[in-house]
Amino acid sequence: MFNNVVFAYPWVLYFLLIIPLIAIWYFYKGRKNRSAIIYSSSKLLPENFSSLRTKLIHLPFILRLLTLALLIIALARPQDFTTGTNVNTEGIDIIMVFDISGSMLAEDFKPNRLEAAKEVIDKFIEGRISDRIGLVIFSRDAFTQCPLTIDYTVLRNLLREIRSGMLEDGTAIGNAIANSVNRLKDSDSKSKVMILVTDGVNNAGEIDPLSAAEIAKTFGIRIYTIGVGTRGEAPYPVQTPFGIRYQMVPVEIDEVLMKQIAERTGGQYFRATNNRALEEIYNRIDKMEKSKIEITSYRSAHELYFNWLVVAFIFLLTEVGLSRTILRKLP
Repeated sequence: MFNNVVFAYPWVLYFLLIIPLIAIWYFYKGRKNRSAIIYSSSKLLPENFSSLRTKLIHLPFILRLLTLALLIIALARPQDFTTGTNVNTEGIDIIMVFDISGSMLAEDFKPNRLEAAKEVIDKFIEGRISDRIGLVIFSRDAFTQCPLTIDYTVLRNLLREIRSGMLEDGTAIGNAIANSVNRLKDSDSKSKVMILVTDGVNNAGEIDPLSAAEIAKTFGIRIYTIGVGTRGEAPYPVQTPFGIRYQMVPVEIDEVLMKQIAERTGGQYFRATNNRALEEIYNRIDKMEKSKIEITSYRSAHELYFNWLVVAFIFLLTEVGLSRTILRKLP
């Protein structure tokens, strides 16, 4: 309880030494004033001699000494020092740019590229603390699934609702980047990031991907690009009159374009060929784009002298009340 208590004027505590001196003087004086007649038996005394006054005769004096001690301690200004830390975070604004074209249903990832990417993105969001994160989906056009937010519960629910076929099929990488730039350009965050996931080649949209990347660079936006898909061919489910059949389709990712987009904006290109590789890529990006945390220590003092004064006042009132009670009991 008193581990963090210090005194502003510790020298005042030396006055506590007078307490035992007063006590010695009081009891020495009491013995000196004792009656000279000594009775051999208490039976010769009046029956009411062992009254309340006799039992409590010294208690008022003890209370006065305690009151004096508390007043001296209060004058020494006891203070309770508490220490702690202030954590100031500098958040990052991140837009997840997610390809939901039909080719994302290829099953070289388990259960497929789309669901594997959703799972990894969900874990990435779960690991963030103070960053604002948004979600842009695209195929033939781009659509903002969720604007920048720190409500990760809402964001993750909207991520789970994504499915192939929500937009007309195609791959409009330039439109996706441009849409994401609109979400980030007015941000006052010192770090603005896009993480673009695709498995194809830009074949739709009105905006050239490299032109969109230049615009992103102008606004200080860094783009990490991720190509998802095995090398060679991947099994793709096809609906037939006899049910789902699989056919092998070539994996075509414009890695040259993905690298150029990343390099122009100060980002980096990654290639994920399976679930584990995709998860490791997001872990790397997570480490590279951690929020800046500044920790400052503080030490504050809480004055306690008022508490001691209150206790001293209570002791004083008790002493006064007790003295009056004893006086009323006098024979």
